[in-house]
Amino acid sequence: MGNAEARKWVWSLVVKSRLCFRLTLAIFAVLIWCLSAIGQSPDNSDKKLIWKPVSFAILKFNDEAPKSWNIYHAEKRGLLLVRLWKRFLFVNLTEQQVFDVDPGKVTAQGEDVQWSVSDLPEKPIDLSEWKERNVGLVERVRFRFGKEGHVLELQIPLRPDGKPMY
Repeated sequence: MGNAEARKWVWSLVVKSRLCFRLTLAIFAVLIWCLSAIGQSPDNSDKKLIWKPVSFAILKFNDEAPKSWNIYHAEKRGLLLVRLWKRFLFVNLTEQQVFDVDPGKVTAQGEDVQWSVSDLPEKPIDLSEWKERNVGLVERVRFRFGKEGHVLELQIPLRPDGKPMY
């Protein structure tokens, strides 16, 4: 009986040590992953992103189509870069914010443009009357600059499942 109890005791120590080893290994792996994610974030913010045109988008300025405009998208959904004549606007749909972008920091590459989000101004443009509406296969975003300023409307095409085409 003494040997059987000793074996159980030794076996329980072995199982506990394996569990501790696995737990320590998992904590170490998570710690390394977190440190590598922290180390990569500053490099990505300075990197210039390639913004591609949104196909079949419509833009209206005071209910009329401007002569020169385009809407661009990056990899992350909800972030748009709008070119209106010689002016560029960064539109954050999730935060309902619009920023005036320095056109000198945006470089054209054929149909695409290159711009870094790190060049974003600190303060957004003062907006009022922000309205988003799903109109079938188009998401319509309409807002006014200031209290009684100009109105900008973006119509972004949607896929049949309701997600943006870009």
